[in-house]
Amino acid sequence: MTAAFNYFNYFTEIEERFQKRRGSLLLLSTLDWALIEMWREAGIPLEAVLRGIDIAFDRYESRKQRASLRRVNGLAWCAQSVLEAAEELSEAAIGTKPTTEKTESGFQRERVIEHLNECTRALDASTIATAQCAELAAFLQQEIEKLNAPDATPDFEALERALVVLESRLFAALESSATFDQIIAIKDQAARELAPYKSRMKSEQLKQVENQFVHKKLLELAGLPRLSLFYIRND
Repeated sequence: MTAAFNYFNYFTEIEERFQKRRGSLLLLSTLDWALIEMWREAGIPLEAVLRGIDIAFDRYESRKQRASLRRVNGLAWCAQSVLEAAEELSEAAIGTKPTTEKTESGFQRERVIEHLNECTRALDASTIATAQCAELAAFLQQEIEKLNAPDATPDFEALERALVVLESRLFAALESSATFDQIIAIKDQAARELAPYKSRMKSEQLKQVENQFVHKKLLELAGLPRLSLFYIRND
């Protein structure tokens, strides 16, 4: 998990590598982002994801020389190769000497404060799950005040852990507030988009990606952002 946390461009790097190997600026779908979120939450290092994407495309290009293949249209097509790369990386790390060198989180206080401010404004403006949103906004405001203190010594890893817990509570509140028809429609869309990749993903992977897909769609319906520091805009 540390390697992923220390590199806050996790999502951007994966998107850029996929687009580069595909050869076009295909925008990632909700399903693609849900898959990246699953990898990040599972603690799969960025290096393993990028290597897995390369492996998948190397195999594709090798096969393409011998047969007419449809163009790769989704990141889920690389899912199995990413898991293989993660396992290889983990096996290679066994027996290596652990490093004690302190690494920087990669987060800048000003950008974190800006991100938390944006999240607070969105939560305050929400008309869905208002009680839960108000509670989360109050917590974020306290964190902003701490970060603005002259003698502040930010612990971004501790903050990220808290934000993950808050997000889980927010997802539960949004799911409770959604109508039956909304949930069914979202799950039906997830099933349709996952269908082409069922043979390339394990059942537990499919379930995890579906859950991430549902969460992302619920946030979109509510007009709310992700709270995690991994979603700080890189601009």
